[in-house]
Amino acid sequence: MKRVEKLLRNVRVIILIIFLALSLVTIFSIDPGNWTAEGVSIRAVEFNSSAANAGLENPSNTDQPLDREVIEKIDGKRITNLDDYYNAVNNLEGGLTVRIKTDKGEYILTSDKVDENNITYLGISVEDVPHNNLRKGLDLAGGTRVLLAPEEKVSQEDLDLIVTNLQQRLNVYGLSDVVITTAKDLAGSNFILVEIAGATESEVRELLAQQGKFEAKIGNETVFNGGDKDVTYVCRSADCSGIDPQRGCYANGGGYGCSFFFSISLSTDAAQRQADVTSQLNILREGTYTYLSEPLTLFLDDVEVDSLRIAADLQGRAVQEIQITGSGEGITQEDAVNDALKNMKQLQTILVTGSLPVSLEIVKMDTVSPSLGDEFLSNMMLVGLFTILAVVTIVFLRYRKIQVVLPMILIVLSEIVLILGFAALFKWQLDLAAIAGVIIVAGTGVDHLIIITDETIRGEKIHSMKQRIKNAMFIVIGAYLTTVAGMVPLLWAGAGLLKGFALTTIAGISFGVLIARPAYAAIIEELLEEDDELETSSKEE
Repeated sequence: MKRVEKLLRNVRVIILIIFLALSLVTIFSIDPGNWTAEGVSIRAVEFNSSAANAGLENPSNTDQPLDREVIEKIDGKRITNLDDYYNAVNNLEGGLTVRIKTDKGEYILTSDKVDENNITYLGISVEDVPHNNLRKGLDLAGGTRVLLAPEEKVSQEDLDLIVTNLQQRLNVYGLSDVVITTAKDLAGSNFILVEIAGATESEVRELLAQQGKFEAKIGNETVFNGGDKDVTYVCRSADCSGIDPQRGCYANGGGYGCSFFFSISLSTDAAQRQADVTSQLNILREGTYTYLSEPLTLFLDDVEVDSLRIAADLQGRAVQEIQITGSGEGITQEDAVNDALKNMKQLQTILVTGSLPVSLEIVKMDTVSPSLGDEFLSNMMLVGLFTILAVVTIVFLRYRKIQVVLPMILIVLSEIVLILGFAALFKWQLDLAAIAGVIIVAGTGVDHLIIITDETIRGEKIHSMKQRIKNAMFIVIGAYLTTVAGMVPLLWAGAGLLKGFALTTIAGISFGVLIARPAYAAIIEELLEEDDELETSSKEE
């Protein structure tokens, strides 16, 4: 007991305990309610959806997982997990009022049926309630990772604009847990790394590979472009968007085609440009209908996507509310409906966000399924358990002293907790590369602790205990600096794909060398110094 009291008064041990406490608070928070919370956590709220219109906010990427809003009840029914949520939502009728209670408030919205399969749509993406602030990366949660490169040289200002535009475009499209970062390789080339949980490869490719330049032309005159400068509102709710009720679906050769529609609002300037152009057109009569001589033609990345006839009564009028139409095709009618809705969603997204400053090239794309990510995590936990058991066994066989083995294992575990706390604080995503860094830190930590222990036990008798500890720490510091020097180039190597590994390793060994290993040295010094004194006194007797 006296040993413990003396160690708890040691400054190095106190510092370790303080950092461990802060790490645990960062990982789990200080609110015990978070540890046993039930419900489903909101991952994303789609732009202009029923949920967004009711006041539910799309979580920010800067929010901690435990800070996200949690759905607790739907129409009075308790929601404890994902099954409860989907059962409650799928039993709703379209067009009915839905009352959603969360841990932050209560919302009233209208349910929508989005297709002929009668699937209910609220515009909310959910997940199981998290019980800590650790973020699983793409390798563990599943999703798509894309490495993009501008097709021409861009300034830092343009690069920042691209990142902002992509973030907005992916959020508007309804994709959640989006992480977009810039990176450079060792040659200085610019890249953009996009990681998206829960997205398919085809969705991401279509959204990111295109520049997204939208133009609406009458003849050769552009009357408005995508983006909030010309388009002030894009309808995405069921009452003013979806499958066109007038044109619907139709047989098309060996398959089917379906038409979609949605309404938009133009700015005053864009509406006036359209009025100025239409005032110069002729009026054509077709049966009982009259049209202007030129249609409104829509172009996406310089490819025509649709052509709309303009009614004669719109000539010279600065109309701000207009309707956009398009189509989709498929082998079956269901495929055609899905293709039309997908095309509509993409066009709506481009109209909301506007075009990118330059076109982007997809350099590399990786997709991991959520089930495969769960398998990775399970395997790594199993391997980690066997590794710890192996290390404990080998260390015990070497020293055969529990007062050496136990502190060594506790220090290694404390270093892992410090890394996880740091990752939670700075919102790092723990992917396979980062976990590899944790393993490297643990392995390096064991090596350093063995060095400290050996120098302490086997040091020359002419040296005092403190001198032996100093000799050991000198070796540890040298190994630390060597490792850091080797990790620094990996921050940029491979266009930043190894950044997680390098950062985790540098942070982990820094915590170890500056906090955990000095504490271990103090512990081992206290434990073994008393053993030396006992051994010396027994020899004298």
